[in-house]
Amino acid sequence: MLAVQGSPDGGGSIPGRRVVITGIGVIAPCGTGADEFWSGLLGPAPTGPRRVEHLDATGLYGPKDIRRVDRFTQFAAVAAAEAVKDAGAIDADPDRVGVVMGTGIGGLETFEAQMHVLIEKGERRVSPFLVPMMMGNRAAADVSMRHGFRGPCEATVTACAAGTHSIANAARLVATGRCDVAVGGSAEAAITPLGVAGFSNMTALSSSGISRPFDVRRDGFVIGEGGGALVLEERERAQARGAHIYAEVLGAANTADAYDVVAPAPEGRGAVACMLQALADAQLRPEDVTHINAHGTSTPLNDEAEATAVVTVFGAPGPALTSIKGITGHSLAASGSLEAVALALTYEHGLIPPTAGLEELDPKVEIDVVRDGPRPWTPGPAMSNSFGFGGHNGALVFGPA
Repeated sequence: MLAVQGSPDGGGSIPGRRVVITGIGVIAPCGTGADEFWSGLLGPAPTGPRRVEHLDATGLYGPKDIRRVDRFTQFAAVAAAEAVKDAGAIDADPDRVGVVMGTGIGGLETFEAQMHVLIEKGERRVSPFLVPMMMGNRAAADVSMRHGFRGPCEATVTACAAGTHSIANAARLVATGRCDVAVGGSAEAAITPLGVAGFSNMTALSSSGISRPFDVRRDGFVIGEGGGALVLEERERAQARGAHIYAEVLGAANTADAYDVVAPAPEGRGAVACMLQALADAQLRPEDVTHINAHGTSTPLNDEAEATAVVTVFGAPGPALTSIKGITGHSLAASGSLEAVALALTYEHGLIPPTAGLEELDPKVEIDVVRDGPRPWTPGPAMSNSFGFGGHNGALVFGPA
């Protein structure tokens, strides 16, 4: 049972209410909406940066106002609107509906464009909308304002773990009784000249343009973008209104490596602690977990550290494991939300999507990676992992509805 955050044993002074997923929304390079996204996860892997080619948020903002909304906020708004629509008539007190949306970089596209304006045309020509467009909390604010949700409204900025942390924090709002419903998710739009140059010059990006999680030839991540959102609701309330329930949020955890800004702690120590705490929060044993949606970035150090951590917690080969980043690329802060959506859909379809791009498993990796097509799965407890720059670790545990 999802417990009060900080309780190491799955208990807590406030009994945790059961939290379920009743709405999903997603906009990703492989598709917008649950059906397109799922089909994309089962399709062939592209090469090069994974950009969303058909972003159209004019229906939400109109042709004039949309020019004052950064791309990352548009991703969040589209995903959240879809999730709220999917959840149906939640009919909740607006003061008891929360929003937690994460990002790693925020409005980078706006920042970069306005820097050019400053340099080329002078400070008087810088847009007065610069600050509200680039600020990291804009996505959460827009979702709140658009839907009239007046409960807690927060932004999580923990690099590539922000999506997972946001969903966990939103679930806590419901579990502790502060909210009856919460929207959790994240968005990122960092495929700009500045963003790509920064990641490239730190040698984080793949030189081949191919995302190969856990492959012996992996050479870095392929940058992606997008947004994902979940509507999280108290279970009895959702059942009473006849909502479709995708899965239950059983537990969550976050830890810090306290080691290095970009490199994972040796042998995945922080990841091990995070997964163990998430299991304790869910009141599960390692052998109860049947599937892991891995962080699986396709970088040499991170994939090896994660695989080592999985073996430490679950033994070898451990649960069936996949990384969807072979398809989506690494969308930074959006990745945890995209992967949480993928995990919810894995319950819906009874299939685990394959790890695209994986051809030759790294012999140092002693885990059961799903490859060469989807694998049938009897839904059981499952985990989704995210590990971000700064040593931020996050894990979610879902269970069947």
